[in-house]
Amino acid sequence: MELTSEIKNRVLDAIRTDRTNYPSDNKHAVALGISASVYNNLKKGVTDKQVSDANWICIARRLGVKLKDEMEWKAAETPTFAFITEQLERCQRSGLSAILCDIPNIGKTFTARAYVKSHKNAIYVDCSQVKSKLRLIRHIAKEFGVDSNGRYHTVYENLVFYLRTIKNPLIILDEAGDLQYEAFLELKALWNATERCCAWYMMGADGLKEKIDRAIEGKKVGYTEMLSRYGDTFSKVTPDDGKERAKFLKAQAAIVAKVNAPTGTDIMQLVNLSDGGLRRLYTEIEKLKS
Repeated sequence: MELTSEIKNRVLDAIRTDRTNYPSDNKHAVALGISASVYNNLKKGVTDKQVSDANWICIARRLGVKLKDEMEWKAAETPTFAFITEQLERCQRSGLSAILCDIPNIGKTFTARAYVKSHKNAIYVDCSQVKSKLRLIRHIAKEFGVDSNGRYHTVYENLVFYLRTIKNPLIILDEAGDLQYEAFLELKALWNATERCCAWYMMGADGLKEKIDRAIEGKKVGYTEMLSRYGDTFSKVTPDDGKERAKFLKAQAAIVAKVNAPTGTDIMQLVNLSDGGLRRLYTEIEKLKS
């Protein structure tokens, strides 16, 4: 696709907004994957021949900039949004760690991504994209603006040092059930190295809980210790009872629909069409706006 000046300007606006979450231009440049000199030119609004189209797309994806004319989706104060945001704030403020395991399609990822946009020293990691130990640690380092190139041991040590020096860092690990075993063990090591200096928040669907429980029952090395570091419990938003869960999901969908659907829309009809699922709700609202 053609990257127009309008798209590049939207990315520049997102870069300026994201800058507030970093202590320096250099750290922010590393996180974005560009050189300090290129970053300085972008700050001045110079875009010609500075960044390749591939890098523009990478930066846009990282900052959540839409490359096509997509429907704006506003955050709604759903029970899921409020619960996760409160947990993230408490974890980051106190250097605590927690695990959330709940059903898909309730807004976990949306909430986590929204949180890191407005909180300094908080990063979001999609573990399904960085499943191995090396890719995970290098990715975490890069998100914090720490050089992720070079020998792995050096990257790890530099990351530990940085996490121990900044104020209230928080690492959100989404889709954590996709991580390879070695990556889980390395997370335990990194937790130990940054104890009381860094907060962690692990998220996943019910499969994450099953994976951890199964590993603990099978006495697989590292899982019992890891769970204890995350509070020895699994948080959950949705009710366990099937009927109550269905009510919860529809009530939550109604809150989201009221914020995002066109004026005059039959909210309950939308909710029933979506059956409480937020992805389906998005599709139905998109149809109304097209």
